[in-house]
Amino acid sequence: MIPFSDEELYEAVKNILPQVSGYVNSHGGGITLLGIKDGVVYIELIGSCGGCSMSLMTTNMVIRRELRKFIHPELFVINVDGTPENIAPDNIFKGKK
Repeated sequence: MIPFSDEELYEAVKNILPQVSGYVNSHGGGITLLGIKDGVVYIELIGSCGGCSMSLMTTNMVIRRELRKFIHPELFVINVDGTPENIAPDNIFKGKK
């Protein structure tokens, strides 16, 4: 169980994401933090990485691995890519307005 509130986790991911996005950036892509719900991080790969056939591997082997290293070893990351199994809930925490 992640010992952080969604708000705390959002701030941590937002601050660390630039450090873990180097691989994605080097391939002409980027990462957008969509929000957090119940300790799950929802991102979207953009640019050349959006819709890439390797996006699942990038999400799991690069982004999730790095976020787990910096934040919490049980962190789960979902790339919202338009498929029915990878959608963001309507009520995710999207940071303070």
